[in-house]
Parts: sequence; structure tokens; C-alpha cells
Amino acid sequence: MAKVRSVGVFCGSRMGEKPEYRDAASAVGTALAQAGMRLVYGGGDVGLMGSAASAAAAAGGTVLGIIPGFLIAREGHLDGVDIRIVDTMSERKKQLIEESDAYIILPGGTGTLEEVFDVVSRQQLGLHNKPIVFLNTAGFWAPLIGLIEHTVREGFTPQSLADHIDLVDGPEAAVTHLAELLAARPA
Repeated sequence: MAKVRSVGVFCGSRMGEKPEYRDAASAVGTALAQAGMRLVYGGGDVGLMGSAASAAAAAGGTVLGIIPGFLIAREGHLDGVDIRIVDTMSERKKQLIEESDAYIILPGGTGTLEEVFDVVSRQQLGLHNKPIVFLNTAGFWAPLIGLIEHTVREGFTPQSLADHIDLVDGPEAAVTHLAELLAARPA
């Protein structure tokens, strides 16, 4: 049975308008640490990503941040966690994807959407078979899921892609669900 060792957390470099987003990000970080899973993220000390990583570190978890050097002045980085400095955003995303056994997607903006579509497209193309879970805090991902369902109905996206998108409402449930998904897959 496979075990999730590292979870890529994709989320905003801003806090968003609802305190539930910050609370969910912190709870995900704590839950990953308590489950013994490494949190892999974009490396900054801002927004939801900073909240998730800080909570994981505070709970005794292992954290790997991957950040382009030019973003350090803008986003900072957490002290006391592993930080890998890369040259480009593309290299950051590539390493985030490679270093993760599974993914939890929290609310975020265009950068998060780019990461989402990259990891989902790679799955659709058969480049990986890693679990992807959307944490649907305050219904945040409902419009995106509606759009994906629309692209399926219109014949631009295979139903198999939509079938592999899992929405979960609670942070702890997201971590548990990832472990269950990975355990159910053939080794």
C-alpha cells in the first residue's frame, strides 16, 4: 500500500476576503504535520501559503518551500523550514509537482489557477496519477467545477478528467481523503 509522503499545497499568496480561507489553510498545515506528511509549497511567507506552511512547521511538520529568487523580496520566506531557491516560476512549478505525491488545492488567484490547470492537465495526459483534492472552503471552487463540467458537456474535456476532481469541505477530511485515494491506487 502506497503512502503519501509529500503533499503539494497550492493556494493564494493573499489571504482573501473571508477568514475561513486563512483558518482552512492553517488547519491543512496542521493536519499534514499530524499525519506525518511533508508540506510542499511555493516558499513565501505571505497569504494562505504562508499560513499553511507556518502551521505545519509550528505543529512539528516538515516543510519544503520552493521559491524563485526574485520573489523573496516580495513574498519573503519562512525561517526554520527547507527553502529551495530556483530561477524561474516555471522551475518552481515543475519542482512543486515533482516533489509531491498528491495535491491539496485551496482558494487562490491566477497563480493557483495556473498550478491547478497544469497539474490537472498533466494527469489527463497520463504524466502522473497523483491524487488531487480541492478544499472547497466556503464554496470557493464551485464556479470552477461548473466550468469544467461545462467543458465536458461541450465536448472539450473528457469525463474522466471531471471524475478525478475531488471536492472536500474540511481540511482534516482533505488530508484523510488524499491518503485514502493514494492507498486505493495500484502501486
